[in-house]
Amino acid sequence: MQMGDKVEKAILDSVRSLKDSDLELAQQIITQDQEINRIEEKIENLGTTLIATQQPVAKDLRRITIAFRMASDLERMADLAVDVAKVTLRIGNQSLIKPLVDIPRMAEIVQIMTNESILSYVEENVDLAYKMAKMDDEVDHLHSQILRELFLLMSQNPQEINQITLLCFVSRYLERMADHATNIGENVVYLVKGKRPDLNI
Repeated sequence: MQMGDKVEKAILDSVRSLKDSDLELAQQIITQDQEINRIEEKIENLGTTLIATQQPVAKDLRRITIAFRMASDLERMADLAVDVAKVTLRIGNQSLIKPLVDIPRMAEIVQIMTNESILSYVEENVDLAYKMAKMDDEVDHLHSQILRELFLLMSQNPQEINQITLLCFVSRYLERMADHATNIGENVVYLVKGKRPDLNI
């Protein structure tokens, strides 16, 4: 799916812009978000047309409805990537207080979750959808670990409180992206089985 590819790229690029202090890349992510918004609108329009003209029922209707929800989750993930890019711009050319290791790892997991959650929808693969819960746990663990490290750094370097706070936000943005990918997995289970599990636990 074109939208998914663009969102995956935005996620990885946003963290790369932060890691490399690449302000130009950060600005590109912000600008390109409009294209993702346009794709979401096209998906909504197509789905509305299909419902109006084909009058789908049961599973076909669920599939269209879930496509709407998936597009919404992907759009929100792209917005969170924009938030990461904005952190890059706010930090600017300042040296980072520590090399980024766990934040890029979080981004890699979120990118995989995004890819596999979309694939689970395309293939109606429930096993792949359930995999989101395990990967979400990995992201949550990394988020907690990052916050502990950053709070320690904050106590040792109070003069860097602004940058450290921004890095805490980045970790939170990635954790929220993982939740959106997990939402897609839940919707796929609902599509296939007709019941909605809670994978965000």
